Amino acid sequence: MERVSKLLFLFALCVCFSPAVADAQVTALVGGRLIDGFGGEPIEDSVIVVVGERIEAVGTAGEVEIPEGAEIVSTEGMSVLPGLWDMHVHLMLVGHSDYDHWDRMYLPVFRSTIMPAAAKQLLLAGVTSARDLGAPLEDSIAIREALASGEIPGPTLYVSGPFIQHEPYPGTEAFRWGVSGADDARAKVRRLAEAGVDVVKLIDQDQMTMEEVRAVVDEAHAHGLPVVAHSHRPEEIRRGIVAGIDCFEHTGLGTAPAYPDDVYELMKGRANSLFWTPTISPLLLYEYTRDNFGERLDDPRWRLGLPEEIAEDVRESLRYPERLPYYQLMPRRRPTLQRKFEQQRRSGAVLLIGTDSGVPLNFHSDSTWRELDVWVDTFGVPVMEAIQAATYWPAVHMGVIDEVGTVSPGKYADIIAVRGDVLRHIDLLQDVDLVFKHGRRYK
Repeated sequence: MERVSKLLFLFALCVCFSPAVADAQVTALVGGRLIDGFGGEPIEDSVIVVVGERIEAVGTAGEVEIPEGAEIVSTEGMSVLPGLWDMHVHLMLVGHSDYDHWDRMYLPVFRSTIMPAAAKQLLLAGVTSARDLGAPLEDSIAIREALASGEIPGPTLYVSGPFIQHEPYPGTEAFRWGVSGADDARAKVRRLAEAGVDVVKLIDQDQMTMEEVRAVVDEAHAHGLPVVAHSHRPEEIRRGIVAGIDCFEHTGLGTAPAYPDDVYELMKGRANSLFWTPTISPLLLYEYTRDNFGERLDDPRWRLGLPEEIAEDVRESLRYPERLPYYQLMPRRRPTLQRKFEQQRRSGAVLLIGTDSGVPLNFHSDSTWRELDVWVDTFGVPVMEAIQAATYWPAVHMGVIDEVGTVSPGKYADIIAVRGDVLRHIDLLQDVDLVFKHGRRYK
């Protein structure tokens, strides 16, 4: 019955195409092993028919008819997946070790140079959707719209604009907004909402009054915006959970061996309604880069789109990783990560793939696959669960699961493919072979 229904559906497509659809580019991805994002068994010898921006049919060879004149793209020997999400990126950063220097030197070219380069690097790494958490408001909106129109290549972008916090750090006022009182907190969120952001980001909420935290969350929710917040310190989590924050970022708590009992109980109290982006991989990059400096820094992919002088500035800033203040605590934090990560999973929170991409040593060209690799090969997460955390669940959290997140009819054709079996070797994603975003082939 299911096969008959699919054949009838395809017949209807053939006789009922509107002129606009009939004129659209038709592409068929044929032969690959499809991991569709729903978490079920892969579809062997798959066929995916794409018309224009969207997927029209999905099935197996012999089940799905390939329209006459379609461009055939062989995916034989490949794993085919939904385009990846990265739920925590910073397009205004590209790995430089000195934030103060970076902001002084390059703030004027964030929009024209830095953010487009970062976006392109993410897309070519297989990231077709990303959440940018912290950048100047006007730059964030402009880059998001340029990506949406196809003016520049990169993922579909969901932006927060500036951080909301008690008081911005000196020199960061362009992308960090302080609040003074609940009324000011509401006004700042209204300004973000009216500008068109997709999400509101809180940081250092343990330094705000509880009235200010509630005002931020309530005003954001009144505008239909989710709120994400740092979880570096226990009190940040306590206040965030009580106020109704939707998603926490990072593993946090420094060298503490675990989340405090009361915090863990609060986390469990939000089971299935709380999302969490652990951003584990940046905490492991220091020692790896220190010991494999040439391998990482000689990879040309992280330099793509950057003027040579900026790329060299980044490289020079990272020449002595062991001297970077940003990473001094990492060797002591590393032994605590597995337990805290497991607490996050056991609490019932829905975990999402996000990487803090762009922070020191963490390049957009390789951040997302490294996070997946850590989940699977270091922490033992089942590979299908990890893939859904980078495809299905981010789309659910951002309210766009009807449009993206799985390879299924009617959704945007955000599809990647990589040669080999990612269910056995997740690190194959470090070299994605095919990238389609909204039906357009970029790689």
